[in-house]
Amino acid sequence: MSTPADPSYLWNGADLDLDAYLNRIGFSGKRTPTLATLRALVQAHTTTVPFENLEIILGRGVPLDVHALQDKMIRRRRGGYCYENVGLFAAALERIGFEFTGLSGRVTMGAAGLRPPTHALLLVSPADDERRWLVDVGFGSGPLEPVELTGDRGEFELGAWRYRLERGAGALGSELWTLYQFGRDGWIDRHTFTLNPQYRIDYAVGNHFVSTSPRSPFTMRPFVQRFLPHVHHQIDGTTWTFTYPDGTGEVRELEAAELPKVLAEVFDIELDEADAARLARAEWVNHE
Repeated sequence: MSTPADPSYLWNGADLDLDAYLNRIGFSGKRTPTLATLRALVQAHTTTVPFENLEIILGRGVPLDVHALQDKMIRRRRGGYCYENVGLFAAALERIGFEFTGLSGRVTMGAAGLRPPTHALLLVSPADDERRWLVDVGFGSGPLEPVELTGDRGEFELGAWRYRLERGAGALGSELWTLYQFGRDGWIDRHTFTLNPQYRIDYAVGNHFVSTSPRSPFTMRPFVQRFLPHVHHQIDGTTWTFTYPDGTGEVRELEAAELPKVLAEVFDIELDEADAARLARAEWVNHE
């Protein structure tokens, strides 16, 4: 699935400092391509590495090569959005020996109309398990574990959080899967996806749109998430939202000058002095 002979199909796991990555997410288990290891890796990555688009807001690009990803997300202990999180996680899976395929999803969040396929996911087949598992470490709000890809999954809980996975018909009779999540607005469809394989070059195309297009919400304002077993934190612009597994939550409005402090204390994102000052000046507001 992930290892054809052509190197362009690979995820550059050989370039990853695996020790540093595992230390970053606090994983100390067995480095074997098993379901137990996959579950532990997903839990550790999802609850440690935040979701963020701050490089775009600060006027910089978003490279997806493994060297750049580990410099930002491991050495500088920053986060990333789906393409960055999935790229780093895929390199680790490849290095450990997992078989997997990249997928793309269309983020819907209850909206009507056709959305572009700009969300990265992975479909993983552990060596000790015949089932296929959906891994969604780059969405920013879980799940905390892999999700078994089965058409009759229905509603399920991962930790305290509730999800549904449904299979329907897509274009030309293809399978179209929809992942739902329960939250402050009740049940909402997060994204749809097919099982059409995606590769690094496909993610590079989607990443270019997400990081540069004026139609992309990530070029307009800060969007940051931190997902934990008991709470989901989100900053959208200057709106800070707390959501709990039972659907309750809180909303706070921040001043732009407060963002660097909240990012450091709640989202575990430490900006250097220059970047913190730029974010606090809210120059991005003029681009919305």
